[in-house]
Amino acid sequence: MTEQMYRNHYAPLQLPAPGPHYSDPEYPDVDVAIIMESTYPYLKGGVSAVVHDIVCENPDLTYGIIHIAWDKNSPHEDLYGMPENVKWVKVLYLSLEVNRDAFAEACDPSALRMNFAERQALTNRLMDGFSALIVGDVNPLWKLYDEGINPATRSYNLFGLFGTREFMQAIAGLGFFSEVPFGELFWKVRDFVSILFAILHERMPHARVYHAHTTGYAALIAAAAARDHGTSFLLTEHNLYIRDTVNTKLERNMAKPVTTDYAFLNEEREHPGLGPVTLDERAWSVWFVEMGRFCYPSADMATYLYPKALEEARGIGAPIDQMNEGEKDRAIILPNGMLIESVAEAYYARQAARARILAEGRGHVWRFVFIARVVPIKGLTDLIRSLAVLRDQGLVNFHLDVLGPKDHLPEYYELCLRTIEELNMGEYITFHGTVNVRAMLDRFDLLLMPSYNEGQPIVALEAMAASIPLVSTDVGGMSQLIDDVLVAPDGHEIGNCGILTIPGDIHGFAAALRTLMEEPSIYERYCVNAYDRIISFFQLRLVMDRYNTIYRELGKLPPRAPEFDPEYDGE
Repeated sequence: MTEQMYRNHYAPLQLPAPGPHYSDPEYPDVDVAIIMESTYPYLKGGVSAVVHDIVCENPDLTYGIIHIAWDKNSPHEDLYGMPENVKWVKVLYLSLEVNRDAFAEACDPSALRMNFAERQALTNRLMDGFSALIVGDVNPLWKLYDEGINPATRSYNLFGLFGTREFMQAIAGLGFFSEVPFGELFWKVRDFVSILFAILHERMPHARVYHAHTTGYAALIAAAAARDHGTSFLLTEHNLYIRDTVNTKLERNMAKPVTTDYAFLNEEREHPGLGPVTLDERAWSVWFVEMGRFCYPSADMATYLYPKALEEARGIGAPIDQMNEGEKDRAIILPNGMLIESVAEAYYARQAARARILAEGRGHVWRFVFIARVVPIKGLTDLIRSLAVLRDQGLVNFHLDVLGPKDHLPEYYELCLRTIEELNMGEYITFHGTVNVRAMLDRFDLLLMPSYNEGQPIVALEAMAASIPLVSTDVGGMSQLIDDVLVAPDGHEIGNCGILTIPGDIHGFAAALRTLMEEPSIYERYCVNAYDRIISFFQLRLVMDRYNTIYRELGKLPPRAPEFDPEYDGE
């Protein structure tokens, strides 16, 4: 695909002159403000676990958390016990119900204090800004933000334009919006504008670095806050948020690419009952893709979990080539890390288990484990069917334990139970719900991940650190974790630690399991490689040291004091 089709080359970003220093009386200045969407510290999960590691393993830096939630009914209990260097949590609510009065006041056209000609001229500038974004120039829209939205610099209230006839008439003639009935269009525009108001109408507390963990609303807040305070914006893409959000909206296979040429909107739907892409689905898809393209050029650095993600991000509009042009190295690979000591007991217990497997050979009763939320994207129904294939082939020496919450999508959990009943697999599968995974790891022989989408899951790193091989689908960063040949620091090559299969290939997954069940020597080699891969490439200390260095570089902070270096011996 060509660079033009990618639409990932941008005009140089123009920044305003720095204004006076601003400190929020309620939220003190911090080194790093981490911006999260509906996760840390109120929801458990892989991204939350990474962020908790970041704040805990870098005690020499101060943090604030900007948590984006939907409304005041969203979870608000700290599930992690944040350390003392997290100075505050600021919650932003997206729901119009929470912001209704302030939003209505902001969108009152009379607040603009402009006549018809001035409103029309401002509308034309906004439309020109959208056109400029399409061809890779974000500056006209940022200039409108400076003039009309940023509380520190605005000379008028741009939100007042969204309630005017001039603006609505212009939107009604914009691309496919011309196909939307005017009344319906008004409410759709209100949905979009109310979200922008929720996240942009107030100043964020001061931080030297704003670290967004998704290229969505978090990235928009980070870009605006860094611009406002004259500081830095760090973007981490644990997974490709834009791709995942659009694919979820369109009910597509989560592994399918989303690209800025919008070819995906014209594909035949995977589920025949869905029909063509609706105008609403088209609008939300464009919203998320173009929001990402608007935010990407503002990032001072972007980190990705695995090499393949760079190419995937390039297709969504990330300026990877510009960020790494010449001597620059601003789009980098920074994998997740694993604290070896946290699963040391499981690792040592596993040595005896591995010896038993070699001794028992094909007579061993295999303990498989699935560790994830019970939701469609994780592919549990596929796994149940793969295990039924094994059973039907005469291999019955196995049991699957399912660890993870069952209440995220109750109807899917019920589907899993029905599938088990229909296939008569009840004696082979046990659901445990939410448990302490690390305390149970030593019981299992193989981690099974039949997912349709993954980044670089912490649970896979934990299993590998305990010398547990994997059978997984080839999605996201799983090939780097499992299959790519890695060269250790001493120069020796480390081979694979499991088998990858095609997402949705029930028989292929069963065949991979059969290979390991019938070849204990291959299994043992994978056990050794799993641990070696973690030791050489995915240790938490190495990853957290890199984050600390990045924060200090972007935040213009002095080098880390020796006493905070994990290798400091006091001399």
